[in-house]
Amino acid sequence: MNLLLWGNDLNPSFFPTLEKIREIGFGGVEIPIFDTNPASWEPWVKKLDELGLQRQADTFCGADTNLISPDAAVRAHALEHLKRCIDCAALLGAPHLMGPFHSALGVFSGAPATGEEWKRGVEGIYNLAEYAQQQGVVLGLEYLNRFELYLTSCGEELVRFVDDVNHPACRIMFDTFHANIEEKNLGDCIRNMGDRIAFVQLSENDRSTPGKGHVPWDSVFQALTDIDYQGWLSIEAFSPKLTAANIWRKMFDSEEQLMRDGLAFIQGEWEPRRASLVR
Repeated sequence: MNLLLWGNDLNPSFFPTLEKIREIGFGGVEIPIFDTNPASWEPWVKKLDELGLQRQADTFCGADTNLISPDAAVRAHALEHLKRCIDCAALLGAPHLMGPFHSALGVFSGAPATGEEWKRGVEGIYNLAEYAQQQGVVLGLEYLNRFELYLTSCGEELVRFVDDVNHPACRIMFDTFHANIEEKNLGDCIRNMGDRIAFVQLSENDRSTPGKGHVPWDSVFQALTDIDYQGWLSIEAFSPKLTAANIWRKMFDSEEQLMRDGLAFIQGEWEPRRASLVR
């Protein structure tokens, strides 16, 4: 379960919700890393271990931490910031740091990405992957839709980007929300990404409960079966608590209802297919 459903201002007062997440039946959580002070996450390690919850880490970058900025000082600051995010992910025991951090969220030039911007992004992520590998963390890069990002806004572009980085600690995190906007066929997109996919976020077209909207879920699950996907699936849903997501109305009764209904939907769709993949 992705904790961004509750916003990005998380602290130990959130721990009873972690208990509810575990009670409902989730095996792990995605934790947004915006506080890069490792000491802030030490109580989380203890609580997550106590609950037996596995964990993943996510982050995104803004204008002052933009790896494709023309300003070398901004790029250097971005790299150091992301290294601190990796430190926190490693402390948490998260095997992946995921998100669209190859460039800045919501920062546009007014034109398609240039060759120089692409080169900056590839170089920055390669350097970050080198550091991540030393810390035992794998990057899961994500593309966002055209309204949020312009360096990569479809699966084909992200595949080319990751292939250009060409580092074992740089892979792909696939998000159905953005794919549902940008792809002609979600299943074909997944099959094209293939074993580059390290993690999958299941997000409905309106960012609410998976299975309640119009994402072509059968195509998604069939493609994951076709590529023999063995990794985790995570629910990513948002509410007005996450201002960066531009959610202006609540589209579910409660967070608990969303989790229960979303998990039941995924188990019903994926578990029969997953059983056929178990070796």
